[in-house]
Amino acid sequence: MSSSSYYDARKRKYQQVSKELVQAIKTIRDENPDYGYRRITIELQKLGLKVNHKAVLRIMRTNQLLCHAYERKTRKYDSYKGSIGKIAPNLLNRRFKTDRPYQKIVTDVTELRWGNRTMEERAYFTAYIDLFNGEVLQWDISRHPTVEFVTKPLEQLIQERPDLGYRMTVHSDQGFQYQNCVYTELLKSAKAFQSMSRKATCLDNAAVESFFHILKVGTVHNHNYRTYDDLKAALTKYIEYYNNKRIKIKLAGMSPIEYRKHTDQKVA
Repeated sequence: MSSSSYYDARKRKYQQVSKELVQAIKTIRDENPDYGYRRITIELQKLGLKVNHKAVLRIMRTNQLLCHAYERKTRKYDSYKGSIGKIAPNLLNRRFKTDRPYQKIVTDVTELRWGNRTMEERAYFTAYIDLFNGEVLQWDISRHPTVEFVTKPLEQLIQERPDLGYRMTVHSDQGFQYQNCVYTELLKSAKAFQSMSRKATCLDNAAVESFFHILKVGTVHNHNYRTYDDLKAALTKYIEYYNNKRIKIKLAGMSPIEYRKHTDQKVA
């Protein structure tokens, strides 16, 4: 090792870490408990602090600030009941990217197990997610995964969707709710394309599966809720945080709604 490298390494080893930087990291971490060092680095840079992601990782590791979210392993909810209606073709075909809002929408139903370990209860959650920016456009929660539970947020989505001059594609699995004539007729009346994953191929709808994982880690996997209303309130709060505050690296460090507003300004 050269003498210059030796003295440079020794200088770096004993270099004092700014208390302001450590406090800024702690503040961001408290406000965003599911943030890793990469997202925290982006937030620090937004505050005007020039810092490398490796330095942030080292500080977080030293101060025990790394995210170690507990993930509860549960059996995946399966809504497939056979071919009880029309099976739509896989129009999406794992093409999860789009540069247009409201063009590609993915949806699914997942089971939420909540309460303590001895008195575990179940609820069902559905969401409609825009692949343009990952925003949760509509969602619902219910104790029973009925057809109405799935069609109600879809009706709201259709009503609120702006007229953008192109048709919308809604992609789902082959669950019984999505084969039901009420659901299919709702899409047909809105002139929207229906797309379905292949049977027993969850990767065909990987985008919504990824969101469900993030949602569960942020809620039911790491918190206990005493009542159904507590669970619903927690979900409402988390989705508000997810849409408005939780940044995405692939969205240039912006939240889904920030990215939508940013692209609207660029078009204008």
